[in-house]
Amino acid sequence: MNSATQNTAADAHPGHTPMMQQYLRLKAEAGPLLLFYRMGDFYEMFYEDAERGARLLNLTLTKRGSSNGTPIPMAGLPVHAMEQYLARLVAMGESIAICEQIGDPATSKGPVERRIVRIVTPGTLTDDALLPAKADRALAAVFVGGTARAPRAGLAWLNLASGEFRVTECTPAQLESELHRIAPAEIVCADSAEFDFPFEGARARVPDWHFEADSARAHLLAHFKTDTLAGFDIEDMPAGICAAGALLRYAARTQSQALAHVQSLSAERPGQYVLLDPVTRRNLELTQTLSGEDSPTLFSLLDGCRTPMGSRLLRRWLHHPLRENEQALARQQAISALLAGRMDMEQTFGAAGFGSAGLLESLRSALNAFPDIERIAARLALRSVRPRELASLRDALQALPALRDQVEPMADSPRLGELVSHLSVDPALAALLVRAIAAEPAVAIRDGGVLAAGFDAELDELRGLAADGGDFLVQLEARERERTGISNLRVEFNRVHGFYIEVTKGQTAKVPEDYRRRQTLKNAERYITPELKTWEDKVLSAQDRSLAREKWLFEQLLDVLAEHVRPLSDCAAALAELDALAALADHARRHDWIAPELSEQADIDIDAGRHPVVEHAIERFTPNGCRLEPARRMLLITGPNMGGKSTYMRQVALIVLLARIGSFVPASRARIGKIDRIFTRIGAADDLAGGRSTFMMEMTEAAAILSASTPNSLVLMDEIGRGTSTYDGLALAWAIACRLLAHNRALTLFATHYFELTRLPAEQPASANVHLAAAESAGGIVFLHEVREGPASRSYGIQVAQRAGVPAAVIRQASRELERLEAQGAPTPQLGLFAAAADADAQAYAEADRSDDLEALDALREELAAIDPDSLTPREALDALYRLKKHLQ
Repeated sequence: MNSATQNTAADAHPGHTPMMQQYLRLKAEAGPLLLFYRMGDFYEMFYEDAERGARLLNLTLTKRGSSNGTPIPMAGLPVHAMEQYLARLVAMGESIAICEQIGDPATSKGPVERRIVRIVTPGTLTDDALLPAKADRALAAVFVGGTARAPRAGLAWLNLASGEFRVTECTPAQLESELHRIAPAEIVCADSAEFDFPFEGARARVPDWHFEADSARAHLLAHFKTDTLAGFDIEDMPAGICAAGALLRYAARTQSQALAHVQSLSAERPGQYVLLDPVTRRNLELTQTLSGEDSPTLFSLLDGCRTPMGSRLLRRWLHHPLRENEQALARQQAISALLAGRMDMEQTFGAAGFGSAGLLESLRSALNAFPDIERIAARLALRSVRPRELASLRDALQALPALRDQVEPMADSPRLGELVSHLSVDPALAALLVRAIAAEPAVAIRDGGVLAAGFDAELDELRGLAADGGDFLVQLEARERERTGISNLRVEFNRVHGFYIEVTKGQTAKVPEDYRRRQTLKNAERYITPELKTWEDKVLSAQDRSLAREKWLFEQLLDVLAEHVRPLSDCAAALAELDALAALADHARRHDWIAPELSEQADIDIDAGRHPVVEHAIERFTPNGCRLEPARRMLLITGPNMGGKSTYMRQVALIVLLARIGSFVPASRARIGKIDRIFTRIGAADDLAGGRSTFMMEMTEAAAILSASTPNSLVLMDEIGRGTSTYDGLALAWAIACRLLAHNRALTLFATHYFELTRLPAEQPASANVHLAAAESAGGIVFLHEVREGPASRSYGIQVAQRAGVPAAVIRQASRELERLEAQGAPTPQLGLFAAAADADAQAYAEADRSDDLEALDALREELAAIDPDSLTPREALDALYRLKKHLQ
């Protein structure tokens, strides 16, 4: 801090010490953020920050003297442990300003110059220690513009750890769904903005002018060094431009520098991806189970990736299925080429050609050698890369040519050919890293030992001066032992007192006069001699100069490496895609998945499909097909509880989604058409916080489906209407099914326990009945899990209850009640579950044979009246019983 700055700080905070004046100035700059103020080997917090930090991190709260007459609360943490404390704070949603010492304490007059060098927020993390390896933590910005009649929401998001920068526009009503798709860790919005959508991450407020059109556009143009944004294809996204400009400004401020690795801005269009709303993502358990766990999910099943960047890309694919066939087909062809390449190599070289594993396994094994180049490149641009990351980058670049040679034979696939073209980086870069970085560098540049011997002659000379001290100290210790007669005399070093000669208390009388006491311990004295002091000054000076030289050289090296960030990022993207494709290929090979046909029509035709996750979890899975097309748009699915209706519906949706990301699918044959959205209404849950009951939630989800589904949508409806009375639920289910068929015309799987709905195909030819089969045996009900044409005859509700452990007395009473209701013809499908069918049959039988029944009853009554039980012999009584039984039959 220069004298002018010190004077300004003193004027602003009179009565405080110069250091506290500096702190208060920096705290005013940090605002509400926690300020980590560097003091030597510690980061300190003062005043309210100290109290808050001590509470959040369980630190000891102390006092550090007083300033302006008031005791100063203080809490601190060691520099080497900062990352673990940052991780805890970020997990709590906190943001932290990092203040470092910039000046040299030896030459500073007054407080050492300090400044805020970085702001750590939940959405701006770049350090591996703070980031999940297999997931992105995006930073997003939201701006609502347009007109009152036609408002538009601009949404931009940036993955700072990779440099990926995207923008889109949507309606305000679609904003929640879009945010759920992107899953940002933090949202930036204007001070005056009001948003009522739920969001669990952090929110940052910035001045409104950051989102003004001229300001946002100017910031984007300045960053990308262009005169127009036309090249980014976003000129028709005014709200998106406002969001992108404000977002980039915020992100650059947190890093205190320009974001050199953010070199492009990509526009996402509404028709680019198959839309999945938050309910659908949750119900299909793509990356998180219904209970919030990471496994078992579709992602955990497929993620055999060997690199973190491959895993992250695969996760993004699952959340962004493709609407158009071209890109999905390119991925599918690449997977086929990887599998075909494996077979070709085995046929050419035999089992020993690439070992017993084959080319695909050899390729995947080679990918193990590659670190997270995507994030290393980003940290290179931000100048926060660590020495050991450069060592891993060096090793990866050396392994890159061999990997390229393995993939090139399969480059007949257009997509693989494109990836191969990016699997190369200037050989001079690898050569530079080999020369520059030590084989096993230190953790941090401040420790020295990062640059390799021979990289710089001056550094080698300074290191030699420091290293020669080992022999000198051994010789000095031997001479002093002989001179003093003290056999246990030792020459040692520590960071506080430097070099010293240590003598135990019992030997201090033998110490020569030229020994000067340096430190007194309980059992020993430590001394320094003129000879040792002279040598210490020389060595420590060499060490200091060596560290300073090495740090300067490292900064120069980073300047050179920064010029290679773009090709490194391109190489990382190619490696990530190759890794994800290889993982999908390997899974397809091991689990007998097939390449689906991708059609241009709105149809789904699957033979022997399987649920990918459930199949993996159980010993035997029953495959089932599904056919949906314009003439057969809805399947009404009936069958018992636990029969597999929900699993079947999810299975179809997951096969469609896998096909749309370009993957193989679990089936014997599949034809998947163009799908624009996937909707699910499965399961029961309430929203206590929002004051919505289970039925209200069910109807809200149904309303969204009826409002947005199209003839190209896939809709899963599971037991709609069950949360209210029988007649209300049945009426709603019937009306919703009719609406989906006649108006929306969506491809629909409609599971129900309302047997009355099975009459719908008679009125709506585009619908059809199927059921999950079950059978009764002596041991009870057996679920066959087979989808068969036609409606189910029974629901087996009581049998399912019996299997669930409902007490026998309850089961008996339920059975009697069911019989009574069926006898009365009561239309209660939720009690007897398909009692209405039995009621109808019983009523028809009664009307047809009513006269016969009356005659039989009259005959039985007359015979009973004629019997005198007191006069019957045992034999006559037995005969009478047989006659009565015959009448009943």
